[in-house]
Amino acid sequence: MASGEDSNITASASLRNGVGASSSSSSSASELNLTEEEESGIRLVHMLISCAHSLQRGNLSLAASLLHTMQSIFQHLTTASGIGKVASHFIHSLTLRIYAPPHSQIHYHQNDAVLYHHFYEASPYLKFAHFTANQAILQAFTDHNCLHVIDFHLMHGLQWPPLIHALAIRPGAPPSLRLTAVAPPSSDHREIGFRLADVARSVNLRFSFRVVAASRLEDVNTSMLQVNPKEAVAVNSVMQLHRVLGSEHSIDAVLDWIRKMNPRVMTVVEQEANHNQNGFLERFTEALCYYSAVFDSLQACPVEPDKSLGEMYVQREICNVLCCEGPARLERHEPLAKWKARLGKAGFEGVHLASNALKQASMLLSLFSAEGYSVEENEGCLTLCWHNRPLIAASAWRAVQLAHSDCD
Repeated sequence: MASGEDSNITASASLRNGVGASSSSSSSASELNLTEEEESGIRLVHMLISCAHSLQRGNLSLAASLLHTMQSIFQHLTTASGIGKVASHFIHSLTLRIYAPPHSQIHYHQNDAVLYHHFYEASPYLKFAHFTANQAILQAFTDHNCLHVIDFHLMHGLQWPPLIHALAIRPGAPPSLRLTAVAPPSSDHREIGFRLADVARSVNLRFSFRVVAASRLEDVNTSMLQVNPKEAVAVNSVMQLHRVLGSEHSIDAVLDWIRKMNPRVMTVVEQEANHNQNGFLERFTEALCYYSAVFDSLQACPVEPDKSLGEMYVQREICNVLCCEGPARLERHEPLAKWKARLGKAGFEGVHLASNALKQASMLLSLFSAEGYSVEENEGCLTLCWHNRPLIAASAWRAVQLAHSDCD
């Protein structure tokens, strides 16, 4: 692991070339004021890293002192964008880390679905994830008429109307589609089911919807999903599998029951970050660089009336990465290279996304009119990038050497 001093240099350089650069280019202040704000921002970054270093060493009194100083510096920074916005979220998380029990759960809000919806509208992240996953599912379902999608994160069901329409316009008779959603027991998804059924009915697609109540993927088994061996099955995981990485046993068990279903395809979309380290300083530094790029990219998107609610969705994620330990820490992001190794070991092989997926995903980004976004191909996988910094990665997988069957 890098030393505290090395981490300071790395984080400062990343922020100066990322968020700091973006906010500087858009500012109308004088050059002198810009320099003062940049210097304050860089000083704040160094103190954030020093505070994290103190927390890792267990020096809470020094961490609290640094936090107090940072709050004073923070008052002189613009918080609408740039380093000031990023620092506000990390100072908030450090405050919780210092003054709340270290193993306490940062609870996901009851209005999480509302924040999710605003994050969906404010940025291309989830649209890219849903579009790319749907392309992989359509590719896997070619020439099959009895279809079953198992979704690990239904939320508003925003991913599925485009897939329903795409299936309905395939040559020949429309197939039948069964959608099974894994969702917390307290959730009520009947309205989503009715809405999706109406969409399917409007295009003459046979459709059924069912929810499997489970708080965690670890609590699911194949019998709960009622898979018909004659179905062509797709498993869809958009930013969910990382939540099972708290123990090797849990992720191995989940991947095992997925593989036993012999899905035609498993779509995996994950944050392209490395937040699963045990060392707090290393995790903090990685998070500071990653979320600086995230907020910079969000700032460049067209202004939405409730963009701040979308940013709250990201802030909640940061809090879980930095404030929680043990089972309470759900946001354990790992980069694509680690997922490739993990899934390969679990008995999956990669499926190259269709060549037109790259072009169509790039066209999707053009809707946001934000320079800096790009889509890159990586050995059959697609990554959404901000100024060449990968932010999320989409990949497709299938079980190795298992026979498939389908409806007549």
